[in-house]
Amino acid sequence: MAQAAKSDVTVKISRCAKCSRPLQDGRSFVFGMKAETAGPETRAEEIGVPKCFRCSLRHWPMLKKSLMASAVVGTLLTLLNQGDFLISGNWDSALYWKIPLTYCVPFLVATYGALSNVRK
Repeated sequence: MAQAAKSDVTVKISRCAKCSRPLQDGRSFVFGMKAETAGPETRAEEIGVPKCFRCSLRHWPMLKKSLMASAVVGTLLTLLNQGDFLISGNWDSALYWKIPLTYCVPFLVATYGALSNVRK
């Protein structure tokens, strides 16, 4: 009987750069580093910073862009959809949940789009 050859394959477990959790396929994200942060000897494939899902949700540059998109798009949608009520002064009780939801939806869409682009 022939013995199967043992392979010397080592599996490198990637870890989150922020919290050191092991990264899972499909639930890890790689964010780019600014060029001035990376040294001249850094190779192109080493520039990405891997993060787990939890740390990715708290990645400040992504959140800042999502908040800006939410502010612009949410304001435009609020003026288009609820502008007549706001100008006339007829504040309905439904406006107290419609307006925050109008800002929340573009924030979630921008965050989902950013995370789907950097998924590993």
